[in-house]
Amino acid sequence: MVSIEKKTANGASADAGARPLAVIAVTYSPGRHLQELLASLPQSTDLPTWLVCADNGSRDGAPEQAAREHDNVEFFPTGGNIGYGAAINAAVEHLRPRKNKGEINQEYFLVVNPDVQFAPGSVDKLMQCAQSAPRAGAVGPRIEEADGSAYPSARQVPGLINGMGHALLGDVWPNNPFTASYKKGADMDTRRTAGWLSGACLLVRWEAFDAIGGFDERYFMYFEDIDFGDRLSRAGWDNLYCPSSVIFHDQGHVAGKYNRVTVPAHHESAYRFQRDRHAKWWQAPLRGLLWAGLKARGAVKRLEGSRNA
Repeated sequence: MVSIEKKTANGASADAGARPLAVIAVTYSPGRHLQELLASLPQSTDLPTWLVCADNGSRDGAPEQAAREHDNVEFFPTGGNIGYGAAINAAVEHLRPRKNKGEINQEYFLVVNPDVQFAPGSVDKLMQCAQSAPRAGAVGPRIEEADGSAYPSARQVPGLINGMGHALLGDVWPNNPFTASYKKGADMDTRRTAGWLSGACLLVRWEAFDAIGGFDERYFMYFEDIDFGDRLSRAGWDNLYCPSSVIFHDQGHVAGKYNRVTVPAHHESAYRFQRDRHAKWWQAPLRGLLWAGLKARGAVKRLEGSRNA
């Protein structure tokens, strides 16, 4: 394999300029989306990049093909479907020797879903935001969906009461006060700090990542970004939303579909998040009510899924 110093996204030689920015994409049979991500990456930054496909067991061959076709892409199998946060942690440790040797950017790395595309200059704008805010542990862009709307990717951390109300009523009563409170402050046009940022695209400061021990690997999927952002805040770091940076997220192939794996995983992660933060004995009745409500919501989702099958 050719040395990393000679592999860049924009054709520049890394040893003639800036160190490559490491980009981590967790892949699981990403199909065409990975190639679209790679096609959009060069226009997003003037920096050279080094993209690691932290692969959780793809069967479509897309990550391997990308590594063969692109000099700045590396295929890194994690050993199985270990979850999103665990795959990021594994890729970070895989990259750490290169970071320590100065072969990649030593301040930041980028985490990205394989089904996003970058707008021109978007990564450079994330870097500019991060460099202007020394306590920014993570910086996230404006995420636009297929219809042009902004996904609420920078939100407050859900408390137990609001989280419970949102979980129980969000589907049947979208404008309920619990959901409204959870989404409060989701101004998607203004640069600001948030409780957490979407893990679909995050520029992460190495120092902040190490300070909190990375992602909590107990979260197989869902809530790993909420937990990550909350722990950053508790450790004194900021989650900075940077709307001048824009990416596009294609969720159409999964949105709105019941899945017998993803829905229970979401509910389990939601309960774990609240249980960890509300573990006092006198909060047990509320935890029990939340668990029962999530189970009921899961039953409704299963029923809807069977009807739509």
